[in-house]
Amino acid sequence: MGGTAARRIIGVAAAIAIVAVILGQFAADAREQIVGGTRAKIADHPYMVYIATRDGYQFCGGTLVAEDKVVTAAHCAQAYGPKDIRVIAGREDKRSTEGVEVKVTSTWIHPDFTDVASGADIAVLTLAKPLEYQTLPVADSRDDALYKPGTRGTILGWGRTSDGGPASRYLLKAEVPTIADDACQKSYKAFAEESMVCAGFPEGGVDTCQGDSGGPLVIAGRLVGIASWGEGCAEANKPGVYTRVTVYASDIAEHL
Repeated sequence: MGGTAARRIIGVAAAIAIVAVILGQFAADAREQIVGGTRAKIADHPYMVYIATRDGYQFCGGTLVAEDKVVTAAHCAQAYGPKDIRVIAGREDKRSTEGVEVKVTSTWIHPDFTDVASGADIAVLTLAKPLEYQTLPVADSRDDALYKPGTRGTILGWGRTSDGGPASRYLLKAEVPTIADDACQKSYKAFAEESMVCAGFPEGGVDTCQGDSGGPLVIAGRLVGIASWGEGCAEANKPGVYTRVTVYASDIAEHL
């Protein structure tokens, strides 16, 4: 994640829009990825997709939650119109031709979303055709215990491997623990426990970064978080901030 930023967006227009909305406090850049991660096999995470422009430029991540629905961050869905977005599934290496590329017919952006610091950073993309990949269940109110501080979750993405560094060619993964809400509040004044959750290590070193926005935080085989924002990438006491999916489970269900 970059700066105090919606770390995972690419595109000059998207970056300018987000910076303007957040009064310069947040910066967006989708060229970055998981910091401190290791290679991940797409076969182990078939629900993981990346979101790209029509010319193939990957700027965010997403999660296949139904055969024709992808959950991502609202700030990712705002970056481009549906006709300019492509979802790529089943492709571990961005330079390969494996998997499938599909058009997006429509996007639903949570009506309460204004900027990443205000919460509701969640969107649903409807695909032009169904995909034959395993989907990931969406956590709901029955899964609130999964946010217990110290619970390990998996983060995934093709974003930058260091703050301001190069993007990853391959899908990467890492494990990070959830953080108590009061501790996250000390790191970020904009943190809102009713709609967000933090994950990372006090010493830093492992985190999502620019280009990972919209990607999942997976715990116990369920989508519990959506990569949203943070300050820098993998800095000490600056964990990643994720949309708290259980709060928006019913909204997602309405679009499935």
